[in-house]
Amino acid sequence: PGELSVRVRACGLNFADLLARQGLYERQPPPPYCPGMECAGTVSALGDGVRDRQVGDRVMVLARSGLWQEVVNVPAAQTWLIPEGMSFEEAAAFPVNYITAYMILFDFGNLRPNQSVLIHMAAGGVGTAAVQLCKTVENVTVFGTASASKHDALKESGVAHPIDYRTMDYAEEVRKVSPKGVDIVMDPLGGSDTSKAFHLLKPMGKLITYGVSNLITGQKKNLMAMAKTWWNQFSINALQLLHHNKAVCGYNLGNMDEEYELIGGVITKLMNLYKQGKIKPKIDSVWPFEQVADAMRQMQEKKNIGKVILVPEVPKEEAKKEEN
Repeated sequence: PGELSVRVRACGLNFADLLARQGLYERQPPPPYCPGMECAGTVSALGDGVRDRQVGDRVMVLARSGLWQEVVNVPAAQTWLIPEGMSFEEAAAFPVNYITAYMILFDFGNLRPNQSVLIHMAAGGVGTAAVQLCKTVENVTVFGTASASKHDALKESGVAHPIDYRTMDYAEEVRKVSPKGVDIVMDPLGGSDTSKAFHLLKPMGKLITYGVSNLITGQKKNLMAMAKTWWNQFSINALQLLHHNKAVCGYNLGNMDEEYELIGGVITKLMNLYKQGKIKPKIDSVWPFEQVADAMRQMQEKKNIGKVILVPEVPKEEAKKEEN
């Protein structure tokens, strides 16, 4: 009762899935389990009591895990109708990255005209969404970190100041342009980078931390990287905050799986922006399920510009029909 059965056409790959693979994601169920926090597909059956969906509806799905499958059963409340013109791949790229970027920038960050934002991993899924959302506000200056090969793409997307974090100190580069720092820092890195972010804030600035990608340094769990990130973790007390006139916020979409109304409200705002042509998911690459390891490597080695997508294989009967 209350559930839909969805035939899955595309799934999103997220950094949380990389952490989960290495046993570093605290919300992960005990193995064996199926990863996957978002997918898109077609409703194939309705459970009792479902009134606002029909068989054949195209939906996007958000869940704590379990969506990298050909067919999933999910509560109807965790699904949203896909707008006309949006592909299944785009819909699978939509929920996690855009909800995260929106809530960080607007709900926590209170982004307003004439402000400045530092976006780390600006060519990734959340980064791409955040850059697009910054452009919906007048005269926002975006600093974005990414490897040098991605800088042209970043400039085209709206990043005023791309910074190569591999060869430059991004804090120094920001201060060359904006000596006082920035109004908002989006921090998916953790460790010592969170401390750098705090010191880069202007008075009344906001740091929103939403990940610990510094934990991941290779294909296998790295105990040294974990220890270093933990040792360098930023810590501040309420009294110190009071003297700095700055805010520190923590965001984890995975801990909001019961907040249907809150998330639904954000999705509605995002859908309106999509329909107005102001935001559009950028797909980096699409991989069949059996190449999931290669898809993860693409993201882990930070080769992607935009979202990495997984798709179930085309069933053999359908493939034959298409050949005929």
